[in-house]
Amino acid sequence: MAPPMTTKTGEAFNREQIESLFKRRFFFGPAFEIHEPVKGLFDYGPPLTAIQANFVNLWRKFFVNQEKMLEVDPTILSPYKVLKTSGHVDKFADWCTKDPKSGEIFRADHLVEQVLENRLRGDEEARGETAAPVEADADGKRKKKLKTKQVAIKLDDAVRDEYKSILAQIDNYGGPELGQLMVDHKIKNPDTGGDLEPPVEFNLMFQTQIGPVAGSIAYLRPETAQGQFLNFNKLLEYNNQQMPFASASIGKSFRNEISPRSGLLRVREFLMAEIEHFVDPEGGKKHAKFSKVAHIELELLNRQVQLDGRTDIDRKSIGDAVKEGIVDNETLGYFLARVQMFMETIGIDQKKIRFRQHMANEMAHYATDCWDCELLTSYGWIECVGCADRSAYDLTVHSKATNTELCVKEKLPKPLEIEEWVVDVDKKKFGPKFKKDAKAIETALDSLSQELREKLSLDLSSAGKIKVDVPSIAAGSAEVEKDLVKIEKRKRMQHTREYVPNVIEPSFGIGRILYALLEHSYWTREGDEARGVISLPTLIAPTKVLVCPLFNMDVFRPIVNDISDRLDIIDISHLVDSSGASIGKRYSRNDELGTPFGITVDYQSVQDNTVTLRERDTTKQVRASVDEIIDAIKLLTDGKESWESILRRLPLIESKEESQEASQEV
Repeated sequence: MAPPMTTKTGEAFNREQIESLFKRRFFFGPAFEIHEPVKGLFDYGPPLTAIQANFVNLWRKFFVNQEKMLEVDPTILSPYKVLKTSGHVDKFADWCTKDPKSGEIFRADHLVEQVLENRLRGDEEARGETAAPVEADADGKRKKKLKTKQVAIKLDDAVRDEYKSILAQIDNYGGPELGQLMVDHKIKNPDTGGDLEPPVEFNLMFQTQIGPVAGSIAYLRPETAQGQFLNFNKLLEYNNQQMPFASASIGKSFRNEISPRSGLLRVREFLMAEIEHFVDPEGGKKHAKFSKVAHIELELLNRQVQLDGRTDIDRKSIGDAVKEGIVDNETLGYFLARVQMFMETIGIDQKKIRFRQHMANEMAHYATDCWDCELLTSYGWIECVGCADRSAYDLTVHSKATNTELCVKEKLPKPLEIEEWVVDVDKKKFGPKFKKDAKAIETALDSLSQELREKLSLDLSSAGKIKVDVPSIAAGSAEVEKDLVKIEKRKRMQHTREYVPNVIEPSFGIGRILYALLEHSYWTREGDEARGVISLPTLIAPTKVLVCPLFNMDVFRPIVNDISDRLDIIDISHLVDSSGASIGKRYSRNDELGTPFGITVDYQSVQDNTVTLRERDTTKQVRASVDEIIDAIKLLTDGKESWESILRRLPLIESKEESQEASQEV
């Protein structure tokens, strides 16, 4: 069970308060709201749209530019055969359970988790260990009280420990196990108390059709990865055949969530940023820059701890984690460290981040190892970045399905002598003998392993014929006589090495990260709960500067216009607020938006061309010439100077916002 959420000032986090702010200032809202909102679909308003754009630009600089990645923009529509080949048609599913009377559907693992966590909270309340938290939905309204929630009932110690053990490994349970948990622990519809059906699989992809021809099935992509894999040969050629290399893509993906709740944390349309780092599988998947990040410490929750029913965190350097085999290889470890560094850069609270290793049953069908970067929110720990070792799965399955080589051909420094079993087909006789099945049988012979070729060569010598499995023909197999085929051992010189690269994939859910960032950045000024502040880093903040004339008077307008023009020239996003509200109120409503700096033009500005510069979090102000203030803002927004440095070199003024408001009223 996740620890209680607190603000940066140590106060209990109030979700209703921040979600009221989101609604009032239009950070985001339900799509189609004036008709009838559809769960899991949201529209972003101006603040969050700008924050997302800044995030994407920073992500691109941090990963694509610094790592010399090849950015692509694949199509969103994916034909059936592509996602059938990748395994998504058969395996991209969650387990859901239904109330047959009400028709309400729940995601089974989330329901079990919610009910058991609520029982544990009720136990804590009964023991006097904590107060029951206030629950709210995405619109900031109080949820209906669940029959299973917040009931102050003390649990037996054994039951309490069992619940904690189940929650520690909740992601490892499949449908049958979840169904048994629901029976064993009497988990019913939390709203009605009604019985629930056993969990069944539900595929999460949105199905559509390409063109007017019936049967041309397609899907809205559930990830951006497949477009990168299918373009591997083109990307390798673009990279001058050099390995390793990485591609990257930023774009929308779609998942038909069973029962989306929790605001932006579980939605049906979302922006992803994905990296596919192609690496030679030989040599332990080392990374050339791993030594630069080896010292970085991460909070790790490995799979064995979870399987033991615990959630104990092991804090250690990524260098030690790779050396001890906790993290599988250097390249995977390198990206875990880079994700940590990026999260710190954008302002994620470093006390609210951990990396959790997937257990066997929750591992994606393509993964051999996977770690989630999880961020603590008022909804608990939320997966925001998945870092998976996809091995050679994707390139291999697409290569087989299309008979296209998706591999690297590397010239060897010294040729190797290779001895191997070779299959030769007499094509003049083969076609007339097998007619329409000839091509399929020949393909089956060519795909035989070396071990099987050796065995069949002995069968051919002793029996004069061999039997070959050919699933694609009606008979399922074919007998081939020795006058049609030869299988013999030969030597050849190999001048190139061919291999299918493995793939390390960091996959970022941008909406989830932004929501967590907003919660981590939100707090209220001491003694005045009405004044909420979102302390976003300058790099991410939607607007960097608020420009305020003391009054909406002609005497201030030339200076305000000059400052605005100069900020435009140096590409600093800003807002001019000449409204009749007090200076303090104008500052306050921009603190809610995360605006880090404010410039005030007053009567002294008219006399000596100086203005004040106010910083959001401390509310401290300096006064200097317009030239000096513009230069300071440029350095601050570029990250080349800190506010502490500005305070040391520009004159601090003692006037507070209250005195400015009094001055305005006069």
